[in-house]
Amino acid sequence: MPVKILFIGDIVGKPGRQALSRQLGRLVDFHMIDLVIANGENASGGFGLTPDTAKELFDLGIDGITSGNHIWDKKEHIQTVLSDPRIIRPANYPEGAPGCGSMLLLTPGGVEVGVLNLEGRVYMKNLDCPFRTAEKEIALMKQKTVIILVDFHAEATSEKSAMGWYLDGNASALIGTHTHVQTADERILPQGTAFMTDAGMTGSFDSVIGIGKDEAIRKFMTQLPAKFEIPKKDIHINGAVIEIDELSGKALSIKRIALSC
Repeated sequence: MPVKILFIGDIVGKPGRQALSRQLGRLVDFHMIDLVIANGENASGGFGLTPDTAKELFDLGIDGITSGNHIWDKKEHIQTVLSDPRIIRPANYPEGAPGCGSMLLLTPGGVEVGVLNLEGRVYMKNLDCPFRTAEKEIALMKQKTVIILVDFHAEATSEKSAMGWYLDGNASALIGTHTHVQTADERILPQGTAFMTDAGMTGSFDSVIGIGKDEAIRKFMTQLPAKFEIPKKDIHINGAVIEIDELSGKALSIKRIALSC
């Protein structure tokens, strides 16, 4: 039997959470989803994640939360949030960083699914090599499961594409996050890995990647710090549904989700 995973693109603030409260159950039922995984690093006020927000997402039916560079923004909550094994940060942060970079989730049918989080280095922090980290972490997870989904939180399309080719046949799916703009390049690579450069954003499209238009434009023009607001209009859910063969771990299909709420 195939395993069907719904991956939800970066949730931005309360509008994104409210959209999921209205639509997630319908998406799960319509696509007959086994597991829901979401990038939640922007779920609390647009920057970071708090324990209360994480609980809200889990209560909605999300099984596992991935993240990225903004997981550290709510500094007072880092230790508590990352002590939950269902919440992971990129695995290629240096040794000593709080939290874990991977997790194992169990479908209702008892199938184990590995989830790995990585962060890119192009135009981002100078972290440990995500390619070498991916190879090491996947080898460990394959001792327990052949089904492995990777959230690659990266800025550069080229880096995400390179990672997709590097992991082709070694991971079930490589889904990009971070840019908040959904790409239309979902496909199955030759060795059976589902690939999509960026899953997109779950939040307001009346915005600049989830934050207020005026504040974002002012910052670009003045280069001064700005306090960002989270718009509440024109809310969308972005993501992908990936179908994976339970025995081989190869992807059977990938479908973009772009739902206006």
